Amino acid sequence: ERAFSGSLLNEHRKGTFHSAATGQPLFRSEAKFESGTGWPSFSKPISANAVILRWDNSFGSRRVEVLDSSSGSHLGHVFEDGPGKSAAFPEGSGLRFCMNSASLLFVADGATPPAIVKNYREK
Repeated sequence: ERAFSGSLLNEHRKGTFHSAATGQPLFRSEAKFESGTGWPSFSKPISANAVILRWDNSFGSRRVEVLDSSSGSHLGHVFEDGPGKSAAFPEGSGLRFCMNSASLLFVADGATPPAIVKNYREK
């Protein structure tokens, strides 16, 4: 998706971002931050096993691709230019998980989740 075009870029409610492919929970809203890059950015996944990281050498550059650990679906890329831990940003990791809105589903805390999220079963 093009920068600044995704539906979840300006999502600021409390909740969970799930994989659109599987319904797997991936990121919490507390880890989301404004990176200025045009894509939803997170400092860390909801758990270490929620995502898979692998080298991506496409488009003439070497980046680290982020995949949904349930299906292997592409979610985005991770970079080492995110916010560090501080009193103002306790979720900081120094990483920026730059995700595509099209790969995510957002469920606000207290909202009824869609069927794919309700039916997700951890493997």
